[in-house]
Amino acid sequence: MAVKDQVLAFMKQTPEVFSGEKLAQILGVSRTAVWKAIKELEKAGWRFEHTAGGYRYLPSDVLDVGEILGRQPMDSSTTARQATIENSFPAPQKWTASGLPADLTIEITTTTESTMLDAKRAITAGASTPRLFLTETQTGGHGRFGRPFFSPAGQGIYMTLLLNPNHSFQETPQYTLLAAVAVCRAIHELTGREAQIKWVNDIYLDGKKIVGILSEAQSDMESGTISHVAIGMGLNFSTPQADFPTEIAKKATSLFAAGQPSITRNQLIQAIWRHFFQLLAGLPEDTSYLEEYRRRSFVLGQMVTFRRQGVEYQGTATAITDLGELVVTTASGVITLNSGEISLSQIGQQNLR
Repeated sequence: MAVKDQVLAFMKQTPEVFSGEKLAQILGVSRTAVWKAIKELEKAGWRFEHTAGGYRYLPSDVLDVGEILGRQPMDSSTTARQATIENSFPAPQKWTASGLPADLTIEITTTTESTMLDAKRAITAGASTPRLFLTETQTGGHGRFGRPFFSPAGQGIYMTLLLNPNHSFQETPQYTLLAAVAVCRAIHELTGREAQIKWVNDIYLDGKKIVGILSEAQSDMESGTISHVAIGMGLNFSTPQADFPTEIAKKATSLFAAGQPSITRNQLIQAIWRHFFQLLAGLPEDTSYLEEYRRRSFVLGQMVTFRRQGVEYQGTATAITDLGELVVTTASGVITLNSGEISLSQIGQQNLR
């Protein structure tokens, strides 16, 4: 293990201040090696308080596999939480202390064209699943209909989860709906704020979009199964409101657009996928996520506009089916949408019961 990795692993375990000399003695390296390690870590984004007595580790917002998977020293609260997690999931699946699958592989890059493309390449390469792809910035990130996704470095969460469900088409879970509910639960758990959902794949906060979700499936026509599912997610985490491009500034925001984040991206990533896998593990018996999806929807009861086969329709969104379809009552009759895009004349807050 490199000296900088040793220094980081040790300093994360304690809030105490350690001198360079003391760290060198503990790790069996030179003081110069410790000094260089601290400088390298700070250059990579890790934060340390420099005091007269030495260095103290400070919470840092650097994407880190160990922090996401919960590979930290176990204390009594972590042990209690692990027991709760194990009771929440059915055997024989194994889970980490953070509530994620023990066989989850996480890949983190500094930059990539898009994490969705990374997932597709992994399918071709025969990589194991589940596998989570994360990056600090994307050069070609996009949402539905190929629209580019604003991906400033270090200020967002850009990720794709690759699964290998091998379900029949009829048995395949509504992954986009599960992911949407998981995001809302994670945000509420860590910040106390209530996010809302715009059918089918956008998460809003205070009337502006903060998350886009894109799910793509690969099927095996011979067996009639879904062989792979990639769930892509772009979350605006800490981009200042003034930094959004003019064309989206009125429609988009970030979770911490007005100030210093109170949590790290690692914490939110961990919480999102913990809630997701917990919801997934409860299927098919527990489908309560559907009611939460409907409850968080600000579309139901609203007048919406959409296009179908080149014709524009307007009507009232009246229901969301168990398959995630949107039911709209129009002058021409009831129309059920299973994909596509809708627009609303206004996006307002509604009470979450």
